[in-house]
Amino acid sequence: MEFPNTGDFLAGRLRDKLDQDDLEYIESLVTERREAETGDVLLSRGAIADASTILISGYIFRTIQSGDRRFIVGVHVPGDFVDLHGFALKRLDHDVVAAGPVTYGVAPHARLREALEERPRVARALWFATLLDAAIHRKWIQMLEQLDAPRRIAHIYCELQSRFEQIGQANARSLRTPFTQLDLADMCGVSAIHANRAVGKLRELGLAEIRRGDLYTSDWNALRHYAQFEPDYLYGDGPLRFDQNWL
Repeated sequence: MEFPNTGDFLAGRLRDKLDQDDLEYIESLVTERREAETGDVLLSRGAIADASTILISGYIFRTIQSGDRRFIVGVHVPGDFVDLHGFALKRLDHDVVAAGPVTYGVAPHARLREALEERPRVARALWFATLLDAAIHRKWIQMLEQLDAPRRIAHIYCELQSRFEQIGQANARSLRTPFTQLDLADMCGVSAIHANRAVGKLRELGLAEIRRGDLYTSDWNALRHYAQFEPDYLYGDGPLRFDQNWL
């Protein structure tokens, strides 16, 4: 790949509006490539952040621990700058955790500071990425308040499928993930037993089957309709598409 570390960054959104020089500069922000395994904490809650993480392959969770309960408050896919907000905040209020084997790049905050000062188009692209993150978080809040557990799980998979479509890595009939039943429960704010029943409901309705985290479906459109999934908040094609002249 021409951009092995950042080739998926903003793919399907602003990436085609960035020129070659911008893309090369974004690639240069990553000074180190690392790997992690399931459950590895890449950045702990409260720890000083001096670099941000871009996911190259695999999945990353954002998690919050409350007593003996874990809450998964975000899921990241390749191309996501997972913790750009750590550049401004310096300490996060959550953990950044590998969900299965991952490869990720490290962008020191000193390099990001240079981008903000010297490369306004790149700085706006990074800002766009943080705003996109916020839009996804808002949708998750709405999803948790509005939908029952089967629809929450369906919505999460539909969202991830759409995000993989934007980076050209989607499968027409399945979505492979390392998620456990407990992971699904912690994403949806329900017990593992409740999550198991929700997965069973999707199977009973003939919409999807989830086996060891992998979802199989013959009709993504039917699953999206059931989940009340509308992809506008992902800012690809659609009524909320980004301003073409924003950069």
